[in-house]
Amino acid sequence: MKKILIAIDDSEGSLKAVDFVGRQFSGASGLKITLLHVIPNLPAPLWDDGHILTEEERDARNKVIDKWLANQKLKLEPMFGKATEILTKRGVEKGQIDTKTVADTLDVAGSILHEVKDGDYHMLAIGRHGYSKAERLIMGSVATAVINRGAGMAICVIE
Repeated sequence: MKKILIAIDDSEGSLKAVDFVGRQFSGASGLKITLLHVIPNLPAPLWDDGHILTEEERDARNKVIDKWLANQKLKLEPMFGKATEILTKRGVEKGQIDTKTVADTLDVAGSILHEVKDGDYHMLAIGRHGYSKAERLIMGSVATAVINRGAGMAICVIE
């Protein structure tokens, strides 16, 4: 069985990657497509600020963190649903599609690459955001990091 991993987020670029895979592999049998979303680490305002917390402060912080994570997970169902809809409209059977989420990581690209290796995928498809060259220099790009660190992997970057 051939296995394809599609890294998705809520961007137009990731939906283009989903559509590309759907067009290329429509009607293929012996195929499993996994939609992967990586929830990044906590945003900086939720980090521990370095002082020892009282039990009440720790409980309050944990509630805020739990709420943030729950909000992140609320975005998953519509995102996975839209990607699955694109694939099925292109002719991929619903039973050929899986979803997976990785949470709480500092290295989104590393998490994607780890999943490719660990899951023994034949190909990774990833969309590229429409950053300008200046924005890419400042912010970096998950797709660029995946390409730079993904030696020996079949990586398809969709623009």
